[in-house]
Amino acid sequence: MTTTVPPVRSEDPSADERLLRVSPLRRLLGRPELGSVVGALAVFLFFALVADGFLRASSFGTVLYAASTIGIMAVPVALLMIGGEFDLSAGVLVTSSALISSMFSFQLTTNVWVGVLVSLLVTVAIGVFNGFMLTRTKLPSFIITLGTFLMLTGLNLGLTKLISGTVSTKTIADMEGFGSARALFASQLTLGGVELKVTVLWWFGLVALATWILLRTRAGNWVFAVGGGPEAARAVGVPVRATKTGLYMGVGFCAWVSGQHLLFSFDVVQSGEGVGNELIYIIAAVIGGCLITGGYGSAIGAAVGAFIFGMTSKGIVYAEWNPDWFKFFLGAMLLLATLLNAWVRKRAEATA
Repeated sequence: MTTTVPPVRSEDPSADERLLRVSPLRRLLGRPELGSVVGALAVFLFFALVADGFLRASSFGTVLYAASTIGIMAVPVALLMIGGEFDLSAGVLVTSSALISSMFSFQLTTNVWVGVLVSLLVTVAIGVFNGFMLTRTKLPSFIITLGTFLMLTGLNLGLTKLISGTVSTKTIADMEGFGSARALFASQLTLGGVELKVTVLWWFGLVALATWILLRTRAGNWVFAVGGGPEAARAVGVPVRATKTGLYMGVGFCAWVSGQHLLFSFDVVQSGEGVGNELIYIIAAVIGGCLITGGYGSAIGAAVGAFIFGMTSKGIVYAEWNPDWFKFFLGAMLLLATLLNAWVRKRAEATA
C-alpha cells in the first residue's frame, strides 16, 4: 500500500511573499513618476546649457508660474485618468468659471465675492453633471465630455456677446471685494529671493492633497480600483458611481481656482479662451506616468509633467528660438516620456 505524504509547510517567514522586504531600488522602479523625473532632469540640463538666462532666479519664478497654470488642472485630470476616465471639457470650463464670476458680479453690481461663490457652485455642478451622465448612460467619458466641451464653448461665446455685446467681459476692477479676491487668486510673493505667483502655492497644495488622498485614504483606494476595473471594484463594495462623480467634481473645483486666477490677473476675460488646454492637461498627466487605460499614476507625476511643460515653454523663449517649435518639442516630450515610462514599468515588473 502506498502512503501519500502531505507537503510540508515552510515555517520560513520569507516563504510568504506578503512578508518579503521590498528593496529601495525595486520600490523606486515601481513609482509611476520615475520616468517623468528623469525626463525633467534631462530637460532642465538641456536648457541650462543652451539658454543663458534659464538659471536666473527670476527665470525660475517664471517657469514655476507657467507650470502652475497647467499643474493646477493637471492634478484632478490625473486623478480622473487613474480612475479610468477623461474630461475634454476641462479647458473651456476654466474660462466658464471666470466668465460666470465676472458677468454675475458686473450685471448685479454686487460684491465680486458673490460672483466668485456662484462660479464655484456652477463649476462643481458641471462636474456633477458629467459624472451623472457618465454613470447613468454608460456612454464613454470621451463622448460625454466632448458634448460638454461643445456646449460650454457655445455658451461662453453666446452668453458673453448677449450680455456684454462683445466677446469679452467688462472690467470689475473698481468693484467691492476685487482687491481681496486678487490677493487670494492672483497675488505675488517673494520667497528666498524668487518672486512667485500665488498659483504656485495653490498648485503645491493641491498636489499634496491629491497625493494624501491617493496614498492614505480609502477614497484613494477606490480611485485605483475603479480605474483598474469598475465591475470588479463594484463587486467588492466600491461605490463606483460616487467615486467617478467625485473625481469630476474635483475637476470642477480646480477649474474654478484656475478661472478665478485668470479673471483677477487680467480683470477681463475673452470668451474664446481655454479651447485646446484640455489636451495639455492630459499630456502633463501622461508624461507624469498616468496610463490611458486607468488604474496607474500619481499626482506627483502630473506635477512633474506640468513642470516639464513650464521648462519647455519658457526655455524656448530664453534660448531665443522660434516659439512656433514649441508644439513640436511638446509632442516629442510626450512620446519620449511615454516610452520611458513603459520601459520603467517593464523593469519594475521584471525585478518583482
